[in-house]
Amino acid sequence: MSLRHAMLGLLAQGPASGYDLLGVFNNSLTHVWPATQSQLYTELGRLTDAGLVTVAAEGPRGRKEYEITEAGGTELRRWLTEVTPDQPRRNDALLRVFFLGRLSNAEGRAYLDNRATAAADSRTRLIALRERISHNPSELAVHGRLAVEFGIRMMQTTHDWALWASAELAAEEAAGSGEDTAATAETATGGSGAGAPGDGEGRTDDGEAAAPGDGGTGEGGAGREREAAGSGAGAGRFDDSGASDRASDKAHDSASDPAAG
Repeated sequence: MSLRHAMLGLLAQGPASGYDLLGVFNNSLTHVWPATQSQLYTELGRLTDAGLVTVAAEGPRGRKEYEITEAGGTELRRWLTEVTPDQPRRNDALLRVFFLGRLSNAEGRAYLDNRATAAADSRTRLIALRERISHNPSELAVHGRLAVEFGIRMMQTTHDWALWASAELAAEEAAGSGEDTAATAETATGGSGAGAPGDGEGRTDDGEAAAPGDGGTGEGGAGREREAAGSGAGAGRFDDSGASDRASDKAHDSASDPAAG
């Protein structure tokens, strides 16, 4: 119903033809409520039938000039003061954001970057419009600047949000890459629980990793050292007993041979 009330508001400022109303829509109201030529003329017919506007004059080629009636003025005031504005709940651009997970991270960032660019372009156009109407003293221009300023600030907010959201996706991808790198490194080293040779395992004197019980540190190596020591001690005793036996034999031979003296 806002198109009806938009036309009542325009006609409250003075009589106008359908062509005049279309021009005003294209130059200002289209930024908040676009309408086609056919929609405008259809609504003018309905307003006339409802007694809210009337044909004030007719010109050549069927041109009609409309003006608001008292009933139309009352309806306009009721709409402005008593009817709660609709809160738009549909947003095609934001709806797509919910499903950016179906795209690659790069595609999602590209979508958001495009939204930022589109918002910046819209803001630039609205700033130019603000400049064009800044010195227009008409009622529509004076209050229109308030609406234009809203659009400028909204586009700035949308631009900043889109850049922030794109950065969030980039950070998410970087964090995921870091986790993958850490997992790959842990797999390559066999996990944190198994140490590399030299991290508590024995080594031989030439620096090679010693297998368990190969003379390295630990119980196996100590056991072999004891065996080696025991073998050496046994060899010493064997050599000493042999020398004693030979000395005993020599003394016996000397005692038996008188010439030995």
